[in-house]
Amino acid sequence: MAGRSGHAGSGSTGPGDGGDAPRRDTRGIVQGPGLLARVDFRRRLPAGPLRRWIEHYWLIDWDLEQPYVARVVPHPCVNLVLERRGPADAVPATGLVSGVGTGVFSTELKSVGRVVGAQFRPGGFRPFLPAPRSLAQFTGKRLALDEAFGPAGAVLPDRVLEPEREGERVAALDAFLLSLRPAADPAAEQAMALAHRVRTDRSVLRVEHLAAAAGLSVRSLQRLFAAYIGVTPKWTILRYRVHEAMERATGPGTDWARLAAELGYSDQSHLIREFTAAVGVSPAAYARAAAAEPRPPASPGPADPRSGDHAPEPGHPRPGAGGQDRLP
Repeated sequence: MAGRSGHAGSGSTGPGDGGDAPRRDTRGIVQGPGLLARVDFRRRLPAGPLRRWIEHYWLIDWDLEQPYVARVVPHPCVNLVLERRGPADAVPATGLVSGVGTGVFSTELKSVGRVVGAQFRPGGFRPFLPAPRSLAQFTGKRLALDEAFGPAGAVLPDRVLEPEREGERVAALDAFLLSLRPAADPAAEQAMALAHRVRTDRSVLRVEHLAAAAGLSVRSLQRLFAAYIGVTPKWTILRYRVHEAMERATGPGTDWARLAAELGYSDQSHLIREFTAAVGVSPAAYARAAAAEPRPPASPGPADPRSGDHAPEPGHPRPGAGGQDRLP
């Protein structure tokens, strides 16, 4: 399984490695720069004990004169999403658990709003459930918080979204997730490690190769992914390959035939078919649309993602702040 590893620009940290900064890429967002030029998007790390299972928290505030439809080609991850779409004194806070989405996710952002989410690592959500459940039951679905976590989940949206100071929101989410007392699970650790390998090692192109590297039969690997991630190993490989193509498609003078070969497609037409099926437009059309989008202002972000509160004046978030990041 030797080969080129480390997808360009992913900045990703491995499962359980306790990295000191969130990822800084836009993988998965359809026309990411256009979205990040319109909203205030940040990432924050969870409390240290949670980092083995949770990739990062993601926070969005917006105040838009015109509605904007954000679209995401989802990662093979579960997300805990808490949101308020409208003024705090007029609209209640809501929450849900979003299983792995198999199609393009679209949502209309309008007026004012706030979202706080937790993106779990692929394979990292199951230890937080009150009782073991196959993650395949969550795929393509959205669950109410009390259905996923029991009665304690019902009060979570208000506790997290009410504070104006970002650090207090992060602390409230930390406290809830720590209260669930996730326990070490060797199978979850294995699933997370294998998904991380698929994401970061471009030479992983076939399920049987991944199974051999893991010391598992193909069938055992498929059962592990279904139970702990919610999708098949093949789907995971294809999804990360499309994310790489999306990222590379926005570069200048993309050589599509060369990119197809680098990503393991049989030819350029194979790349175009898979890209179009996953994203909804061809790579060339995607590149043209990306070039026409506004660019977010540069922002290096805080040196320590967990230091310093980010509390813009209510109703007036700074568009594009933290523009190097991406939606979950």
